[in-house]
Amino acid sequence: MMTDEPRRNLGGPHEEGGEAAEERMEDWYRESTTSEFEEGEVVRGRVVHVGTSEVLVDVGYKSEGAIPIEEFLRHGGLPGVGDEIEVYLEAKEDSEGLIVLSKDKADKIKVWDAITQAYEKGVPVEGRVVEVVKGGLSVDVGVKAFLPGSQVDLRPVKNLVSMVGQTIRAKVIKLNRRRGNVVLSRRSVLEEEREEKKKHTLEVLTEGMVLTGTVKNITDYGAFIDLGGIDGLLHVTDMSWGRVGHPSEIFQVGDQVEVVVLHFDRETGRVSLGYKQKSSDPWERVEETYAPGTRTRGRVVSLTNYGAFIELEPGVEGLVHVSEMSWTRRVRHPSKLVNVGDEVEVIVLDVNRAGKRISLGMKQVEADPWETIEERYQPGARIVGRVRNLTDFGAFVELEAGVDGLLHISDMSWTRSVGHPSEILKKGQELETQILNVDKENKRISLGLKQIQPDPWSTVAQRYPMGSRVTGKIVRLTDFGAFVELEPGVDGLLHISQMSSRPIGRPDEIVSVGDELTLLVIRVDPNERRIGLSLKELAHAIEPTPGEERSGPGRRGKKGKGRDDYDYGDED
Repeated sequence: MMTDEPRRNLGGPHEEGGEAAEERMEDWYRESTTSEFEEGEVVRGRVVHVGTSEVLVDVGYKSEGAIPIEEFLRHGGLPGVGDEIEVYLEAKEDSEGLIVLSKDKADKIKVWDAITQAYEKGVPVEGRVVEVVKGGLSVDVGVKAFLPGSQVDLRPVKNLVSMVGQTIRAKVIKLNRRRGNVVLSRRSVLEEEREEKKKHTLEVLTEGMVLTGTVKNITDYGAFIDLGGIDGLLHVTDMSWGRVGHPSEIFQVGDQVEVVVLHFDRETGRVSLGYKQKSSDPWERVEETYAPGTRTRGRVVSLTNYGAFIELEPGVEGLVHVSEMSWTRRVRHPSKLVNVGDEVEVIVLDVNRAGKRISLGMKQVEADPWETIEERYQPGARIVGRVRNLTDFGAFVELEAGVDGLLHISDMSWTRSVGHPSEILKKGQELETQILNVDKENKRISLGLKQIQPDPWSTVAQRYPMGSRVTGKIVRLTDFGAFVELEPGVDGLLHISQMSSRPIGRPDEIVSVGDELTLLVIRVDPNERRIGLSLKELAHAIEPTPGEERSGPGRRGKKGKGRDDYDYGDED
């Protein structure tokens, strides 16, 4: 082995000259030193030289031992000249008669001794997690050790990769030095630490005390808080004075949280915790903060069939009943006006501190338009509105935002018998109507469409006097006769008994829809809106010219039919 400087002989008397003197010197040194060392032992030596490729160490033998510099660099750095270090004596003499030392083997022996001692005494060792291997982790504790996945933590660790690079403390639970096998358990160390913490926590834990814990687990009904060796339950109802949908809205696993001990059962070890109890109940001051008449803002947190719940502040909610949402609209469900999350302005109507109830109003924020309705809408006035909705009995016409009037089906036409409003109107149509009545107390306005035109039946007696001859068209047949349109909106009835002097079984034996006839007015009743017509009486009223054959009296547009087609009775 080559070194950076010549080997030196150490200690002992020597004589000058002659091979015999040198031999005596060597024999003396060997006898004085080799008896103190055994190969395979760890011995102490002193660094006498640090070179570029090796370090010379004097262990008190006849020559220094050389150790490759890489063995020092692998373990943190080079020693200084004069430093005392431990080395492993591999051989007293190699092939060249030189002592053989090793720093690596000395360190490994020390590590194995330390691990063996820790195993025998049951004390933890410290190491760094190197990598994930099958079934667990590889940990460097001076030598490679195996940490099974079941022994990594108190609970199963789903992501073992997150442990790589961490320095941990673990106990040696299996050791085979000959095979170089070391098995660790971090869980046993954590369990001991937990028991120590639990013991301390149980000694000091009292109801009402405030302490800091770590969120360990979250469920639908609450969160489990690690108080130090013992878990406490923070129920969702004790997290906030306000509404909490799920504990994860407030806490996450790993959060540090300050809690109040509400109840502690030493026998079972159960601990109930509170978070909202750190602050006072907002309902204690609700009567002062939200006195009736107070105008405030809140957030819609939930909707029901009967109203919307508004959060005024954390822990304080009020209800806006559907009847208090609009002055003018009939709100069937609050979702028609508001959605969860909306910010709304409300007026406090009533406060019940004992029952923790606050009644709120949305419509009270604005003035009631019906208070001054009679000033804006007077009977007889004409007004333009928009058809907002059609029903079986009429149409609702929007006169202004939030104010509707009802146009009843009976007030749509003087003359037509309207079966459904859709026969005349369309949703969204602009429409001029006349105000018929205003009922402020019941918040109703009655409208009329036909009233903006004169009633044709008011002058029908003058235009169609009894005994007059009129011309009309058959528009409808019934079992009892035919309806004749005299003018748009004015129909008369030709009864089956007035069609002929002879008995008639069915009206279509004499007339058909579309026939135009000249008839005699035999009855007029404007109040009942009825006009009686007669074909038979007209036939009697017509006197034929002597010698002239009379054609079908009063009949037009019916080709091929004449007098012989009808029996008008005896002629005078």
